[in-house]
Amino acid sequence: MSNVKEETIRIIEYMPDDCSYSDIMAEIYFKKKVEQGLKEIDEGKTITHSELKLQMNKWKESIGH
Repeated sequence: MSNVKEETIRIIEYMPDDCSYSDIMAEIYFKKKVEQGLKEIDEGKTITHSELKLQMNKWKESIGH
């Protein structure tokens, strides 16, 4: 069985019996995004806090705040 399939089964088995499809999908999506973020960290695809602040200020200026 593939690693993704096994992990998905573990997620579903961990959840309460009365969970909804939306609950399951949200949990799987969250796990995927966390794994993606950790991979990006490993690949050095990060920015510093200072760089983020600069980007946020540029964004705020572009929307008039």
